[in-house]
Amino acid sequence: MSEATPDGSAEQTPARSRWQRAADLFRAWRDGDARAMDDLVRLMTPVLWHVVRAAGIDRALTEDVIQTTWLRLVRTGDAISEPAAVAAWLTTTARREAWRTSGAQRRADAVDDTSLEPLLPVAPSAEDTAVAGDQRNRLWSAVQRLDDRCQRLLRVVAFDDRPDYARLAGELAMPVGSIGPTRKRCLTKLRGLLEEVAT
Repeated sequence: MSEATPDGSAEQTPARSRWQRAADLFRAWRDGDARAMDDLVRLMTPVLWHVVRAAGIDRALTEDVIQTTWLRLVRTGDAISEPAAVAAWLTTTARREAWRTSGAQRRADAVDDTSLEPLLPVAPSAEDTAVAGDQRNRLWSAVQRLDDRCQRLLRVVAFDDRPDYARLAGELAMPVGSIGPTRKRCLTKLRGLLEEVAT
């Protein structure tokens, strides 16, 4: 059977003898012969090349997938109990890595800005954020210049849509009927302080 290598040349190795040779080389490598791994890489890379390219992956990614497959073998080779299984292990690992890489590549395909824009959350610009922060700082600086009773009243009114006037009157030691007019006077003072800062 003829096998094409990544560089396009053909290599004549029957599949059965290739698998047996792979098992022998893998056994030799595990027994300490470092050169056996080089021979195993030369023997099996053309097969892995075909397996990975069949997943529809481009040439550059195919090289990465094959390299990852070999790295996994080196790192986890002890997990292969039977050397005769090494060829099947390599092809299965390469195929799975190719599928994973292919899926990641599809998910990472670029999308133009016009397609993404409607999906993005609306966010204030940096300028709007800075202006709002400045206004907030000026407001609370002015609130701190009010007397304690106005500060407490305005803080409750600012953060509570429907304040409990009876409870508020008890906390501020003032009649319920005077809360509205007091709030109005406090807001007028606050407006004056803010105008001072603005000028």
